Amino acid sequence: MSQNRTVAVIVGSLSKDSVNRKVARAIEGLAPDNLTFVEVPIGDLAFYNPDIEPEAPAAWTAFRDAIKAADAVLVATPEYNRTTTGVLKNAIDVGSRPWGHSVWADKPGAIVSASPGAVGGFGANHHVRQSLHALGVALLPFEAYVSAAYTLFNEAGELTNDATKAFLTDFGVKFADWIDRNAR
Repeated sequence: MSQNRTVAVIVGSLSKDSVNRKVARAIEGLAPDNLTFVEVPIGDLAFYNPDIEPEAPAAWTAFRDAIKAADAVLVATPEYNRTTTGVLKNAIDVGSRPWGHSVWADKPGAIVSASPGAVGGFGANHHVRQSLHALGVALLPFEAYVSAAYTLFNEAGELTNDATKAFLTDFGVKFADWIDRNAR
């Protein structure tokens, strides 16, 4: 039987109605019961600046502590202009510093991207993958792109598309197994 694991969820959109947040919540609802998902907010993180590191803002410390405390990380990213959002890239940078104290190193992780377009945020997904890989995150090799994302949820934010439910269920099972095999 799999151990209980905490997954820090980082949503790369600040929108309260973010489709990527809906996808992350759908994964939470479909994933095995041993995973507990906790969204870690990124909207209040000041832009990373090494000059203020000695007196790191409280939001930086809270973010870093939340990622450190989690067994794994799930990133849900939209795609803006064929890349990820500035706020998500900033969160990655905040977590990677100060040098030698990255919260990302050796943490199992997965990335999902959702967009209204046909390629499901492929560019953003790969840019986030490149950054997190460079920081030592053990990334699930199963890539998850959700296309036509705005058509998949009802007014209450519930996933209504059966094919996407099956896909995200499979993603959640693979992620739980990946965490078990890579958690420290």
